[in-house]
Amino acid sequence: MRFTDFLKATVMTSAAAATLLAAITVAAAGSHDDPLLVPFAAGWWLLAAIVGAALGRRAETSPPIARLLAGARSTKALPEVHPTRILFNRLWPLLLCTVAAGGLALVLPQIAAIATGFAIIWALSWRRQDSAVTAIEERDGVRYYVERTSPLKPIQLLRTPGFKANVWQFEDVEPTPAPRA
Repeated sequence: MRFTDFLKATVMTSAAAATLLAAITVAAAGSHDDPLLVPFAAGWWLLAAIVGAALGRRAETSPPIARLLAGARSTKALPEVHPTRILFNRLWPLLLCTVAAGGLALVLPQIAAIATGFAIIWALSWRRQDSAVTAIEERDGVRYYVERTSPLKPIQLLRTPGFKANVWQFEDVEPTPAPRA
C-alpha cells in the first residue's frame, strides 16, 4: 500500500471514529439524563478542532514522518499490495480505542466524549501529511510503500523508483513589459 494512501486512510478512519464516538456520546447522554454532558463535550470538541487544526497547519512533513521517510529501505521491485491487511495491521490501536470508548459509554458517556476529542485532534493534525509526502515523492522521483510487518513493531517503509516531476522554476527572470499601442 502506498504510504500516501495509508496517511489518507488514517485521517479518514480517525474522522470516522470521531463521528461514531460523538453519536454514541449524544445517544448515551440522552439515556443518562445528563443535561450538561453534550454542551461540555461540544466545547471539548471545538477546542480539539482548534488544537488539531493548529498542529496540522504546516505544509511540510512532521518530524516522525521525515525520520520514517529517511529510514525507508530501497528496493527495485514493487511490494505486494494488501491494503486491508496493512490498514488493520497498523490501525488496530485506533479500532481498539474506539470500540473500548464506545462500550464504556454505556456506563460513562464522558469517556466517549473525551475519546472523540482526541480522534478529532488526530484527524486534523495529520490531514496535510499525505500532500507533503507526495511533494517529496515527486521531487525525488520515488514512491514510498508501507512494508508488511508485525502489528507490534514500528511501521517501516519501502522506497521504490517512481517518476520525477520536471517543474520549471523561473526565479531570476525579469517580466517582459507589455507592448504599447
